[in-house]
Amino acid sequence: MKHTQHTDTVPRPVAGPPAVRPRPSAPVRRRPWLVPLLVGLLLAQMAAAMVTTAVQQTPTVDEPVYVATAADYLHEHRIRYNPEHPPLGKLVVAVGVAVAAPHVDPHVTGDQTAAGRHLLYESGNDPWRLMLWARLPVIVLTLLFGLVVFGFARDLAGPAPALAALALYAFSPDVIAHGSLATLDVPAAGFLLTSAWLLWRSRRSGRARVCLPLAGAALGAALATRMSALPAVPVLVALAAWSVGLRHVRRALAAAAVVATAAVTVVWLTYLVVDPRLRWDPRATHVPVVHGLRGLLVRLMPFPEAYRDGMRMQFGLENQSWQGFLFGHVYSGSRWYYLPVALVVKTPLGMLALWAAGAVALVAVRRLRPAAPYVLVPAAVLLASAMTGARNFGTRYAVFLPMFLAVAAGCVLAVRWRGRRAVTWALVAFVAVSSLRTFPYYLPYSNEAFGGPAKTHLRLHDSNADWGQDLGRLAGRLHGRYAGERVWLVYKGSGVPSFYGIRASDPRRAPLRKVHGVMAVSDSAVAKARGRLARLIDSSHAVDEVGHSITIYQR
Repeated sequence: MKHTQHTDTVPRPVAGPPAVRPRPSAPVRRRPWLVPLLVGLLLAQMAAAMVTTAVQQTPTVDEPVYVATAADYLHEHRIRYNPEHPPLGKLVVAVGVAVAAPHVDPHVTGDQTAAGRHLLYESGNDPWRLMLWARLPVIVLTLLFGLVVFGFARDLAGPAPALAALALYAFSPDVIAHGSLATLDVPAAGFLLTSAWLLWRSRRSGRARVCLPLAGAALGAALATRMSALPAVPVLVALAAWSVGLRHVRRALAAAAVVATAAVTVVWLTYLVVDPRLRWDPRATHVPVVHGLRGLLVRLMPFPEAYRDGMRMQFGLENQSWQGFLFGHVYSGSRWYYLPVALVVKTPLGMLALWAAGAVALVAVRRLRPAAPYVLVPAAVLLASAMTGARNFGTRYAVFLPMFLAVAAGCVLAVRWRGRRAVTWALVAFVAVSSLRTFPYYLPYSNEAFGGPAKTHLRLHDSNADWGQDLGRLAGRLHGRYAGERVWLVYKGSGVPSFYGIRASDPRRAPLRKVHGVMAVSDSAVAKARGRLARLIDSSHAVDEVGHSITIYQR
């Protein structure tokens, strides 16, 4: 009998620990429609929360740049603005921008910030309508990532744990807040989660040929969205080799090569979609020179020149000294413990408990342990990398945690201990109530232990609480409650106050004795107030707040 030798390009998985195949619970077996119904309800409430938030919020600090870049991709077909971030996330935004069909001035001058302001406020466009359409594609993508959370947890532990995982994801204030914005954080994190899930699925016989290339494509999508995904590359490539068995070296290396090649291909394709001629002029923007190990790393990257120059720009930003704020303390530079502390403040208490229990379950329970490297290791590596960053600006830099750890948390229901169902679902309900109570002010959320969203600005700043999102709400408050009064404004954001009908002066440019009437100050400015602004605040009386991000003083 002759034996044929396999020469498949994509390696076949070898026998390993059996995949977790829990039996559905009795209610699920009796009512097969129940799980799809609950999934639909959870995603529907999440969609309602995100759309409401998107409708009510004015542009945050970063959004005008991304929207203007997306419009530039559609009209000029070249990499010109925002080269420090790869194009894919902005191509997602461009889908909504194309539907909105704004007027774009090809002759606008200035940097990317000026381009964003001109598109939204100086070109005859309706910024409310344009921003809603720009945000909708990210909202849809965020909902699809909810299905990835559900599918990942179901593969590990069954439908009930998957529902718990999806509930934690769907009620996560951070995911709702940033999933409703035309920004890059949630898309990049979701693509990484998708890659990890597909790598887990590739362990099963017959699935490697499909799952490994798709996992590489998802990894490439993350890399083509944000460069902060780069630390996950060695982890996910190693997991690809692990998935087919390290004892078979050739198969393991082939699996790693398939994932890496697919990822690099997606990055190149993303740039080619924007500009098939790959035009890039580094002289049009400031690209710092990067030396040493970082410089060598950039030169070795198998990506387009624009991507590598974007990496150089990111390293240049990391070399700057930024100002941070944590628990009332203003500091220069970064603090390694900033993100863990901020996460403790801004994560629902029930979610924190389930995250910890889920991580322990994945490590301690034998039948769940094979999944630990796919869920916990990527999240840990990404968090460690984010903690070393120079910019202490918000938990959005760790928005991957509510995704990966929701999967882990759902696995608590697979642990055999008395009372697990009652305790787990009680904590999930606690998370839901905490999230619903903050509606629609998800961006400044903090949990009950730290006083809720009204107190977040006392401990954290920037995108944790005040990212310029409430300028429209401020206009409504001033026109309604403070009509006819002299208005002074210190605003941190990308919006143009006069467009919303706010006629205000900067109190920092007037003599102290002449500043009378109503003074509105963004809470990020309050947090870091020094000198003249501090004296103005100290001699005023806080009488109102808007969206938990702007404080109104009476003088």
